[in-house]
Amino acid sequence: MTRLGGSWQNWGRSARITPQRVERPRTPEAVQRAVVAAGQRGLELKAVGAGHSFTGIAVAPGVLLDLSDLTGLVSADATTGRVTLLAGTRLHQIPRLLAPFGLAMQNLGDIDRQSISGAISTGTHGTGAGFGGLATQVVGVTVITAAGEFLRIDEEHQPELLGAFALGLGALGILVEVTLQCVPAFVLHAVERPEPLQDVLETVHERVAEADHFEFYWFPHTEIALTKTDTRLPESAVRHPLPTVGKWLDETVLSNGVYRVACAAGTAVPAVIPPFSRLATKLTGNREYTDLSHRVLTQSRTVRFREMEYALPDTEVVPAFRELTELIDRRGWRISFPVEVRFAAADDRWLSTAHDRPSAYIAVHRYWREDPSAYFTAVEEIMSAHGGRPHWGKMHTRTAEDLREVYPRFDDFVALRDRLDPDRLFRNRYLDRVLGA
Repeated sequence: MTRLGGSWQNWGRSARITPQRVERPRTPEAVQRAVVAAGQRGLELKAVGAGHSFTGIAVAPGVLLDLSDLTGLVSADATTGRVTLLAGTRLHQIPRLLAPFGLAMQNLGDIDRQSISGAISTGTHGTGAGFGGLATQVVGVTVITAAGEFLRIDEEHQPELLGAFALGLGALGILVEVTLQCVPAFVLHAVERPEPLQDVLETVHERVAEADHFEFYWFPHTEIALTKTDTRLPESAVRHPLPTVGKWLDETVLSNGVYRVACAAGTAVPAVIPPFSRLATKLTGNREYTDLSHRVLTQSRTVRFREMEYALPDTEVVPAFRELTELIDRRGWRISFPVEVRFAAADDRWLSTAHDRPSAYIAVHRYWREDPSAYFTAVEEIMSAHGGRPHWGKMHTRTAEDLREVYPRFDDFVALRDRLDPDRLFRNRYLDRVLGA
């Protein structure tokens, strides 16, 4: 379907555009036709999934290719665990599609509203020192190139390029199919506890090494870390899911409803934020349950926010975090959103934030009606000084000139882009900034 005009904005309300045309293809062939037509008209084209990136990575001044209708299962093999999905398939749809085959994704991030193509293309990740980001689960992709051709990249077709295409920022072509290496369905035993922040910082590396999945949140203006430790169990394990009413109270009423009111109030009266944060650490983050993996790894988050996240060498996470806490105290800021800390294994994806190094992630957030500029700029200075790499889908100010220094295969990626899209059909201002015009 094609329509003219109309505006688009992302979930975080940090990017907005009125494209010249909007296309909603339902098949890979329809994507091909849209790419060819855009090239003939000299219109730049960008694909959009769920709009959960906070940067302008999906902003499309020319043709916006909305992949909302390009969803579903293409094929699945329970024996090999290989599953192929159409590119617009949302992460929250995937567990239902995999269930008949007894499969699950190896790991997930904490939000599952994104499309699979958007999630892998921007470097979405979960937590767990033994697991890479979502792009490391990709074993094949089918792409429409700027020339309007189908290109398959997998173990049998140019496998040396998979590391570029699995996390391609939307710069190499339009993904139409993604093949994942899945694992047998599994259960997670989750333990969530509030603990003294200093104790967590002093033992964080041991906790990460001993757990399948470990992360923690810290509400500024408190001395408490809300820890979450997940242990992987076979699907046959006895489940003890959260009680329906208790889960509704925790995740709908408190974590979203009451929290939304508190954030709005904090925007008008910042003084209410510290006491609310202290109250939040007492009312949430203390529970134990066992359930299917996707129900434990992901959370429902309806309070709108903006986010910046940096990947650091895992050895740098504690000193960088301590500097962050000192920064907030020194500036006297009132920050209502918690700081999130997660971990991931090193991988070989060319532009992965965890490329060639075990990584820790520090994410900072602000309520969407607050200006994040001063906070994010100051935090970015700390993270950059510790060798940080910014998440491609989250707010940052880095440019190609300095990103080249922290990605060993940056120039290889740019050279591949030059070869596949010499006329920059898939460019926009964000890609010009982070990859070069």
